[in-house]
Amino acid sequence: MLKTINIKATTLSDAWFQLIYNCIEHGREFKIDQGSFKGQKRIELDYVTVQITHPDSLPLLPKLNPELGIPDPVEEGYLDNYLPYLMTGEEKEGEAYTYGQRICEEEINDSLFYKNKNNFIKDTYRLPQNVYWYNETTDLHYLNQMELMIWTYKNKGYRNNQMTLQVGKPTDMFLKDPPCLRHIDTRIQDNKLHFYPSYRSWDLFSGLPANLAAIELMKQYCASEIGVENGEIVASSKGIHLYDYTWELAEILRGKTIEEFKNLNKGD
Repeated sequence: MLKTINIKATTLSDAWFQLIYNCIEHGREFKIDQGSFKGQKRIELDYVTVQITHPDSLPLLPKLNPELGIPDPVEEGYLDNYLPYLMTGEEKEGEAYTYGQRICEEEINDSLFYKNKNNFIKDTYRLPQNVYWYNETTDLHYLNQMELMIWTYKNKGYRNNQMTLQVGKPTDMFLKDPPCLRHIDTRIQDNKLHFYPSYRSWDLFSGLPANLAAIELMKQYCASEIGVENGEIVASSKGIHLYDYTWELAEILRGKTIEEFKNLNKGD
């Protein structure tokens, strides 16, 4: 039977520490057959939802006690370099995708509009240039989902369940390393913008804290542009995991000494 974990945390750091504890306590160990780090072991939780009530509380990234002798899971300054990959279409040569490219600069097949135009909103072609535009060089139209979400909430009202920032595609199943983030659902409730990110697979030790911090900054920007308050994050995943090279660090965070960890794993 699958074991589902539901966590309620106050801050991003609180969520990270609770997830570390739960992954060690309730995760399943297995060897990776395909994908990133093929052949290595990891501990993974079956399914997790984590509600973070005050994700804007500082610091956004976990800070560890220096006496532990463990570096922070995310380096200072990382977010400055990572944010363009979430909030713009910036893409380096050789990359199969970035989250920002799929969210903020997605190619649109215009034939879909002409073929099924009765199924689309009538003012599609009257959207602002930062939302939907034509590039003469590529001869393609592009969509910025983030700006469309902002425009829709501002111009069409808050009560809809349609504003989901899509990252995943069916063709991702052909990729060696498909996007871990599948979508970020959104909702305005009590005059606050809330985000609901969903990950198919999620590196808990360093990936998750960096991802959530960047998503929080994105949410703050969107809330400000819409004119509402900044809200909560409710994240979910069926693949939160710790790779074997972080198990010792995770146990130390839970209070075990290095010697106790070694004794615990003597039979491996």
